[in-house]
Amino acid sequence: MIRIEAVWLACEPLDMRAGTESALARVVKVFGEARPHHAYLFANRRANRMKALVHDGIGVWLAARRLNAGRFVWPGDGHTLSLTRPQLDALVLGLPWQRLGDAGVIRVL
Repeated sequence: MIRIEAVWLACEPLDMRAGTESALARVVKVFGEARPHHAYLFANRRANRMKALVHDGIGVWLAARRLNAGRFVWPGDGHTLSLTRPQLDALVLGLPWQRLGDAGVIRVL
């Protein structure tokens, strides 16, 4: 099990052809550093593909996810955001993670 203490989302799109080294370079450029036990999320321009780079304290992991239908709910403004675990769970399913309340209930704002 990979321990993740913080999840960061980059609003700028990433070329999904990027490998581990390119994704790590983007993390350092956008977030300033790659911290141990932190996950960094990027999407492509259409927001139907996502890559997550995780620094586990020893090395880095790069994972990819593609939605067969629909898009990830991805913000278009700002540079970076911090996500909670329930927000991450909703994001990877393509749900409106911004509407998640503290109790994990999705509600209209």
